[in-house]
Amino acid sequence: MSNQKVSIIIPAFNEGDNIRQLVSRVRAIHPEAETIVINDGSADDTAAAACMAGATVYSHPYNIGNGAAIKSGIRMAKGDILVFMDGDGQHDPSEIQKLLDYFPEFDMVVGARIKGGQASVGRAFGNRLFNRFGSYVAKFPIQDLTSGFRAIKADLARSFIYLLPNTYSYPTTITLGVLRSGRSLKYIPI
Repeated sequence: MSNQKVSIIIPAFNEGDNIRQLVSRVRAIHPEAETIVINDGSADDTAAAACMAGATVYSHPYNIGNGAAIKSGIRMAKGDILVFMDGDGQHDPSEIQKLLDYFPEFDMVVGARIKGGQASVGRAFGNRLFNRFGSYVAKFPIQDLTSGFRAIKADLARSFIYLLPNTYSYPTTITLGVLRSGRSLKYIPI
């Protein structure tokens, strides 16, 4: 990766118990990166905990949705490359560099959960079906259509912002948008 600036965007809803440690780890590993937490109308101390850990915090007045939080982060971010990771701590900040290593060659890099990395057997089965359907639509072998751990060139993310839903399906939409527009995508195991 060249001297491109990185913004790490973390959507969070009622993650007061997790967010401080997550932001602290992100900032320790990537102190040069802009770290943004989008507090999506949490009823707990998510915003205060993220702020105390050193993140720039933007709060929605009520819960709008994970996709809406991602869109707010895209609008705020100043980086050339945007990294998205969930606020619940399921993504390891030490793996951010794995995503960044493939820029500028690729337009988007997605952390694909390895077998056993899903929350449940039912969810893993559903995601396999989504992956197959997405692969058919995109004419590209999709390994993890719903992973929230990804990095993308900022200008590309901004070009798709109007397509992204306010819900959890933003990873699906942005993945298919990238592939159907003829841009490059890389999956790496996480």
